[in-house]
Amino acid sequence: MLLTWRQRGPEREMKVAECAPDSSDCRMTDGDTNLPTIERKLGLQIWSIENMKMVPVPEKAYGTFFEGDCYIILHTKRTSRGSAVDLHYWIGKDSSQDEQGAAAMYVTQMDNALRGNPVQHREVQEHESETFRSYFRNGIIYKKGGVASGFKHVETNMYNIKRLLHVKGKKHVSATEVALSWDSFNKGDVFLLDLGKVLIQWNGPSCSIAEKSRGLALARSIRDSERGGRAQIGIIDNEKDSPDLMQIMKMVLGERHGELRDAIPDTKADELQKANVRLYHVYEKDSDLVVQEIATRPLTQDLLQHEDCYILDQGGFKIYVWRGKASSPEEKKAAFTRAVGFMQAKGYPSSTNIEVINDGAESAMFKQLFQRWTEKDEAQGLGKVYTTGKIAKVEQVKFDTTQLHARPELAAEQRMVDDASGEIEVWRIEDLQMQPVNPKTYGQFYGGDCYLVLYTYQRSGRPHYVLYMWQGRHASVDEITACALNAIELDKKYGDEAVQVRVTMGKEPTHFLAIFKGKLIIYEGGTSRAQKSMPEPAIRLFQVRGTDEMNTKATEVPARASSLNSNDVFLLTTSQVCYLWCGKGCSGDEREMAKMVADIVSKRDKHTILEGQEPAEFWEALGGKAPYASEKRFQEQTTHYQPRLFECSNQTGRFIMTEVVGFCQEDLDEDDVMLLDTWEEIFLWIGKTSNTYERNEAIASAKEYLKTHPAGRDLATPIILVKQGYEPLNFTGWFNAWDPYKWSDGKSYEEMKNSLGDVSAISEIKVDLNNISLNQRTLNMTSSAGSSTASASPDYKSHYNHSESNSYSNSSNYNSNSSPSLVPNGEGIYSREVLMNKTVDELPEGVDPTKKEYYLSDADFHDIFGKSKDEFYQMPKWKQQNEKKQYGLF
Repeated sequence: MLLTWRQRGPEREMKVAECAPDSSDCRMTDGDTNLPTIERKLGLQIWSIENMKMVPVPEKAYGTFFEGDCYIILHTKRTSRGSAVDLHYWIGKDSSQDEQGAAAMYVTQMDNALRGNPVQHREVQEHESETFRSYFRNGIIYKKGGVASGFKHVETNMYNIKRLLHVKGKKHVSATEVALSWDSFNKGDVFLLDLGKVLIQWNGPSCSIAEKSRGLALARSIRDSERGGRAQIGIIDNEKDSPDLMQIMKMVLGERHGELRDAIPDTKADELQKANVRLYHVYEKDSDLVVQEIATRPLTQDLLQHEDCYILDQGGFKIYVWRGKASSPEEKKAAFTRAVGFMQAKGYPSSTNIEVINDGAESAMFKQLFQRWTEKDEAQGLGKVYTTGKIAKVEQVKFDTTQLHARPELAAEQRMVDDASGEIEVWRIEDLQMQPVNPKTYGQFYGGDCYLVLYTYQRSGRPHYVLYMWQGRHASVDEITACALNAIELDKKYGDEAVQVRVTMGKEPTHFLAIFKGKLIIYEGGTSRAQKSMPEPAIRLFQVRGTDEMNTKATEVPARASSLNSNDVFLLTTSQVCYLWCGKGCSGDEREMAKMVADIVSKRDKHTILEGQEPAEFWEALGGKAPYASEKRFQEQTTHYQPRLFECSNQTGRFIMTEVVGFCQEDLDEDDVMLLDTWEEIFLWIGKTSNTYERNEAIASAKEYLKTHPAGRDLATPIILVKQGYEPLNFTGWFNAWDPYKWSDGKSYEEMKNSLGDVSAISEIKVDLNNISLNQRTLNMTSSAGSSTASASPDYKSHYNHSESNSYSNSSNYNSNSSPSLVPNGEGIYSREVLMNKTVDELPEGVDPTKKEYYLSDADFHDIFGKSKDEFYQMPKWKQQNEKKQYGLF
């Protein structure tokens, strides 16, 4: 395919002063106009475009975007290789073409100043990338207005607010201001009626628990960041149970007539669409720009030449522009322009995500579109990396298994559940039923059979289970199906607590090898049943790999000379003798493990022979000499693949996966099925209240994921089924700071809702539709106390001057079941000296000794605990108590 279009004139030039090597910041100039300093720091920095200039946004306003504006977002995070920098420009739906052009220009110049290290992104309102959304864990709020439409100041009276927010999303939510009308509602989403002093969260009847929880987190964020903690939150889960709150909504919105609209499904690209990757070479010919298709899936890294620029089209879902190091400055500068032109030429929506990648600074998502990716000067990549050399050795990594529980990340990296010291039970599928296997033959698997292996180990004083489903290459479809069905029944017998692992013959995971203590033997065909349909072959050849009991496996290979390899030990069994053939590249440890295996596969005399000293009978048994791998060998090396977490859905008939960027344990919602891809293994995490259909289709979803992966993944990759609350170490180790008590001590949605207080006692709230005033006679809804937040920085008053000049009562009242609420009288805020390390008798009158920390000012609280009060009270109670003891506030 060949696309051409006429290029526009060059953009206005900007003079750029690059960062000094030892500088902590960069300064860019446009003629004589100074632009803001770019600090080299971790985290977020955001600017808006005002009058074609970059104006910094105060941190307290991060996550709020005006629809009439454009923004620039710089995000820096620490990685194992140093730091990763992402540079986004965000386009509001009502922003002007001039502002959009200015934002794109600034991003290009900032990229130059940062020496081409950032990955650049073009983001369009309501169509942001998952990477962008991951920066704002409490959600994104879109506000009406902007500089172009005259919205230079927000009302100084914070309570003079009347708006309706439409909240969408489960993991990373966004809230859009919509018309104050029942016509804006539907049955499937969360809506937030914001009346200044009161926030009413209306949950559609089809909402999931996760959507309700994320909506509540957003409501609390608005209360705490925009209202200084002094707004009340009411929640409507069922309209009949909340008559007082519904009365307020009807006073604002009017009476509702007719039925609400059904839920509106999100428009998302399915995996088949994302798998349709095409690579284009971009070059200039005369005054035209030529885009020529050069490859489709699977893509290889060597297609990218350093002298050129390329466009990678991921099925219209996303467009990548790769800029070679040796490409011209003009080509690099025109990256976004070319991508937009390509998008228009292909007829893609203007909201299509665009990502500009620099040679040598590729994002993980970009690399994973290629079949194999290796870093310069590194023998590592995605999955397995192969290098050629003389009799290259496969490095066998030894590690201390006693460290697994103390270091779960080690368990994840080594794919080990435990130290493999647990108990084993093995069944063979025979006549579609489970038949116990003789313990004397544990570890021997035949390619014509299917097996169930139950591994039981102790953790925290109670048994845990791993159930392996081993599928022989030559087993029938009926046997494979029966294996899966019997696994479900066996799992039920153990309380649905087992971790289920699908194992394809030849792709046995590390822990599976370890539990058989070096005696794992894979026979190519046949069966272990008593009544064998075919006699066993008289001559067999086994390849033995491994250096100890934790990593050894013997695999039957064709009994011919071409199967040999100078790097390994092979066992050749005949009716008279068993040869141990030792290749030149094998180690002493490998020879010792082969001897142990030889005693299992043959009762005949053992003859050890070295490569090059074989007797004639050896070659005769193999059918004569033949060339084999001796001088060169592909070397497998361990990867440092960046794990990826996805939310799975195929309920609509289309297989859709939504990536959770920068994931943590909080992203595992009880009503979800999640897929964790660590390249060598696929984990499926099943939430307790997940949809039955998606739960039953989980394995099929994982297979579809592998099948449609742009990199052409191995379909035999092990698939591991993990249930909520029974996560093994090799799963939890991929998450930072895993909390094993989250499912028991963590607050559920209902508990978070109850902590807001009893809203049923509202007897009167008058709503003046012209100027909202809320008079409360009996209001028993709690809110967090705290001092007023600092006013916006002077250079950004145009949008974020949320004036804190209103007078508020800082007094506190207490609710023993939640954070303290406001007190009718008194200040309620005390210095840390008055509260820390004090007995009950030494505390000021009226201070609850069990809630001493709550009387601290917001500033003191954050200085002591390193977090806000809201974050503190979201922690499990035992964690709260421990921190209070640590700081003398218990």
